[in-house]
Amino acid sequence: MPIAIGAATVAVWVYLLFFRGGFWWLPYRPRTLAAHTDGRSVVAVIPARDEAEVVGRSVASLLAQDFSGSFRIVLVDDQSDDGTAEAALAAAAAAQAPERLTICRGKPVPSGWTGKLWAMRQGVEAALSMRPDYLLLTDADIVHGPSNLRELVSRCETEGCDLASLMVRLHCRSVWEKLLIPAFVFFFFKLYPPRWVADPSRRTAGAAGGCMLVRASTLDRIGGIDGIRGEIIDDCALARRVKSVGQVWLGPARQTISIREYRAVRPIWDMVVRSAFAQLDYSPVMLVLTVAMLVLTYLAPPLLLLAAQPAAVLCGAIAWLGMTVAFLPTLRAYEAPRAIAPLLPLIALFYVAATVGSAVLFWRGRGGYWKGRVQAPAPDRT
Repeated sequence: MPIAIGAATVAVWVYLLFFRGGFWWLPYRPRTLAAHTDGRSVVAVIPARDEAEVVGRSVASLLAQDFSGSFRIVLVDDQSDDGTAEAALAAAAAAQAPERLTICRGKPVPSGWTGKLWAMRQGVEAALSMRPDYLLLTDADIVHGPSNLRELVSRCETEGCDLASLMVRLHCRSVWEKLLIPAFVFFFFKLYPPRWVADPSRRTAGAAGGCMLVRASTLDRIGGIDGIRGEIIDDCALARRVKSVGQVWLGPARQTISIREYRAVRPIWDMVVRSAFAQLDYSPVMLVLTVAMLVLTYLAPPLLLLAAQPAAVLCGAIAWLGMTVAFLPTLRAYEAPRAIAPLLPLIALFYVAATVGSAVLFWRGRGGYWKGRVQAPAPDRT
């Protein structure tokens, strides 16, 4: 039995290393793109709920974009009580561009909508009245590199993308962040290999909600935000709909970052449990299969080193070495200690527990809890 498990886990890592779109070896160095932005107009939409601590830096970074086209910002103050709108307005005033920022006061969330998507829908409605070519859907904690908007628009113009999305660099300075955040990014790209996302012949469609540039005409073609109104993993749901009619691109960011800090393990746990069970379509069968595969992929290799059969020990060592090598580029990109790489089995155990915890919260009626709201699952996934 241990030999069979060892052979299976080696086969898994051979597949991941060589046949999963090279997800683990990503081009973290930015690629220079020819600028094709003249005459193009963009409106950024920022849904924000109690984000006064971070939204000012986000707005300031957007107003400082090196972009030759028309660019404005719509911020939806989603019933905040911490001065979010005032912080955004102060940042726009400091940038001497208050006329480029529009504040929308969010309305109560209607039945069938998640809170973020309802805020986004209101922002998109206001943005479309300005008749932009593109919408930049972004979060209040994202600080954009000065060339970010120009490069995204250039990519869409030169490569014909309908949706271009960046997995922004997440905050990674505390001990817990260095231990857990690079693995989160590693697992994300394993689920959505950028090569597969960009390949029109594959069904894989993914996006990262912190930074998504979408053609306004394409968004209208797929029915706008209304078509994904109940989704918790709204970014990937949007990518699926866009890919059904057009082209999607996903990649890692170098200079565009999230400034949301995770000083302890609990905020990272909450981030994962919010959506992990939704990723499995709330299926108990998928939960069991996913946990079994995670155990086989990440936990079995070190455990096989305790086996009595030399062949099983060898398989465990090969698989552990494979996952260590695969994890190193992400650690390097996040400037995290390389010594963390062999700890991926322990880190994966945290994510296994969080996945199970996400299901338990859902069954207790607390699924998708975020910003003081419990999100119901999407009623229609067609």
